[in-house]
Amino acid sequence: MENMPKLKVGVIGTGALGRHHARLYAQSPNAEMVGIFDVQQDAAQRVGAEFNLKVFDTWQELAGNCDALSVAVPANYHAQTTIPLLEMGKHILVEKPVAAKLEEAEAMCAAAAKAGVVFGVGHVERFNPAMDFLEKYAHKTRFIEAHRLASYPPPRPGMPRRGTEVSVILDLMIHDIDLVLHMVDSEVERFDVVGIPVLSGSEDIVNARIKFVNGSCASLTASRVSQTPMRRFRVFQEDSYISMDYGQHLGMVMKRNKLGLARRDVELDEKNALAAELEDFIAAVQQTRATGVLHETRVSGTQGLKALKLALAIEAEARRYNKQYGFEFPTWSPDELA
Repeated sequence: MENMPKLKVGVIGTGALGRHHARLYAQSPNAEMVGIFDVQQDAAQRVGAEFNLKVFDTWQELAGNCDALSVAVPANYHAQTTIPLLEMGKHILVEKPVAAKLEEAEAMCAAAAKAGVVFGVGHVERFNPAMDFLEKYAHKTRFIEAHRLASYPPPRPGMPRRGTEVSVILDLMIHDIDLVLHMVDSEVERFDVVGIPVLSGSEDIVNARIKFVNGSCASLTASRVSQTPMRRFRVFQEDSYISMDYGQHLGMVMKRNKLGLARRDVELDEKNALAAELEDFIAAVQQTRATGVLHETRVSGTQGLKALKLALAIEAEARRYNKQYGFEFPTWSPDELA
């Protein structure tokens, strides 16, 4: 990206993730941070004051001054926020999941393709250092076990708790769904799912066991009602075992060699993962603008769509299972849990 002009960027949505997008863009040597917008003006003003950023009154005004934008609004607003930006010819990085509904994600990908712009999805786990090793030996993957456990999110005035606009499958498990699909180059043969709502109106804890046509298998567990947070991803390959604990920032690789098993520790500095994701997006846009040829981000819109398809299928199976066995759960309103 040497000798390329800085990319003019903005952020729409200044919540937990949008705030970090804004902070890291402002620190990037390859970006000119134009400003931010949020329908919650108080939230935008706080982030603007914290990082000395301009707060725009409308998203149209912000977009009109940008080449590219991050969209970090709740998932059920992704499509209505992103599609108008794509139609304006803006390059977009949208937070995961790409959308809350399949038809919305398909419309977003179609709009990006029609406009010929970069459209990336924020599956930040792809940028963790251990993925370099995993990707190198992905073809030998036989079994994956993932646990992604979190406590119930705190209340937000006037809004549902963060992430609870969708099930825990779309909120948390989709990270691991994307990683599994990236690691296992095979079609899904079948899956078994159990999941229940606990505090929200949709599934809060889910386990899915996925079997692939090539014989590989994955067991994924996600919860947002756990007392002890955990973010662990373990991969069993033909000649190695890889364990990554993102919560503890620890990684370990055990690989067979002529002398037996050799261990290698992997440093997991998650604080750099989002910065790497944003730099990947900036580079893709700069290369696209410089060459006139579309350069994809590491996680493209179509890859985000693929992960969403499987996530929604897993969600539907959890609900079918509960209906088959007559399991009924209370439906909570946002007001009850605000």
